[in-house]
Amino acid sequence: MTDSTWPVRPETAADISAVHAVNAAAFPTEAEADLVEALRADQSAWLPGLSHVAESPDGSIAAFALLTRCRVGDAPALALAPVATAPEHQRRGAGSAVIRAVLDAARLRGEALVLVLGHAAYYPRFGFVPASRYGIRPSFEVPDEAMMALVLDDSAPVARGTIEYPKAFGV
Repeated sequence: MTDSTWPVRPETAADISAVHAVNAAAFPTEAEADLVEALRADQSAWLPGLSHVAESPDGSIAAFALLTRCRVGDAPALALAPVATAPEHQRRGAGSAVIRAVLDAARLRGEALVLVLGHAAYYPRFGFVPASRYGIRPSFEVPDEAMMALVLDDSAPVARGTIEYPKAFGV
């Protein structure tokens, strides 16, 4: 998917250092940047083609979104995290463009469910609703409205149960 302002594409090996820099700049610490590297090294979590970048007009990486394998009970699902936008590009649509693209890529792969722990005022624009509506919960305390789910395939039953994140998340 390409936004006219923010061209979006799958991450390539040449983008790895720029992705690290965007994540490091977007958050108060390098924890998210390090999380991406740990997830990239986890063959049970990393799914090629589900790490996307948005390019700024000068060709630099403006935003990043990552989907990795998690589980809800015994069923496969995806975790959307992290999502990062370089500070100079925030609130201009780059983050939304890269999220839409990575969700479209997941749909094309036939994935059924995406989970995100995030701002309850931001993620519903993409179709996310509280995960508790589906009987899905994290293994840690979090406000109900912050743990959200997006069903990508309405024809499949939605898994219920506790979310099991990749080890790199530390939960």
